[in-house]
Amino acid sequence: MQGAVTVSPSQVPELLLGLATVRPVFLWGAPGIGKSSLVREFAASLGLECVSLIGTQLAPEDLVGVPQITPEGRSRFCPPESIARDEPYCLFLDELNAATPDVQKAFYSLILDRRIGSYELPPGSIVIGAGNRATDGALARPMASALVNRLVHVHLRASAGDWLDWAAGSGIHPWVVDYLTDRPDHLWSAPPKTEEPFSTPRAWHMLSDALHSFGPTLDEVTLKVLAHGLLTPQHAVAFGGYAKIVRNAYGLDSILKGDARWPNRLEDRDLLYYLADAFRGRLVKELPARKEHISPALRQTAFRAKSLLVQLAEISVEVAQTVIADGADGNPVLPAWFLIEAARDMPRLVEARR
Repeated sequence: MQGAVTVSPSQVPELLLGLATVRPVFLWGAPGIGKSSLVREFAASLGLECVSLIGTQLAPEDLVGVPQITPEGRSRFCPPESIARDEPYCLFLDELNAATPDVQKAFYSLILDRRIGSYELPPGSIVIGAGNRATDGALARPMASALVNRLVHVHLRASAGDWLDWAAGSGIHPWVVDYLTDRPDHLWSAPPKTEEPFSTPRAWHMLSDALHSFGPTLDEVTLKVLAHGLLTPQHAVAFGGYAKIVRNAYGLDSILKGDARWPNRLEDRDLLYYLADAFRGRLVKELPARKEHISPALRQTAFRAKSLLVQLAEISVEVAQTVIADGADGNPVLPAWFLIEAARDMPRLVEARR
């Protein structure tokens, strides 16, 4: 299921406060963006215990319970202790849409009528489900229309601003916070078609934990293993380059001012990729979309940028192409006027360096 309207994590608590207290809610979102954490934090804010049931680990009898013979000689199903509670609580149905159809059916009365057999959820209890979308490459089964119609559906998106606000008070490693402050677009990437790591808020949190665990003695090889074991390959290379900058005080500003040159050692290729990516981000941020709006200072920046592109291409044409490449949607990222000028002036700038 895809949502035409999405919400950021910071919007979720207020939405749940108004929705989950009157109707069951289902949170849709990509893997690793914090759906489960948001539900647990919301339950805690209401003073409710959060009881999680994971759809992929359940059988129908785990919900319905087992029959028991009453003194009157009749059978009565006894729901499991995890569900049958006397005090109000938050029932969190995680990976609900990954459950088998029989398990999904078993949830029908619990979701709509807040009842299983003769047991009814205590007043003040709330029911929240969550799951990934089929387009995320995660395990997801079609949800029956009867179940879809029993839930209020909220579609969650990753938000770098929200995550960084949370990270500031949650002990996230400074390298991770500073890197994502500079490159917020690297917080999340779409799940790949192949089996390989990809960047999510959860993956960055895991990397932070690993960096804290290894401490200041972390060597470059181990850092590369950690980054490539958790992040999208492009982001892993860029983060490795950033770490080198932190350790070696080697920054983009020095290159832009002419105080330093692009690193050209083969072992610094990850650093080169990071600096080129940061260079592209700086140009996107500073250069206006229309040439007539450019100031004299930015005109000088554009001229310096074209010269730096030539220097970068002398080291690696492939890396230089990443600076001027189109975006994921196939449209130019840098202003068209700058790309035209760069193509026009490149031969002259190359000749001037001979």
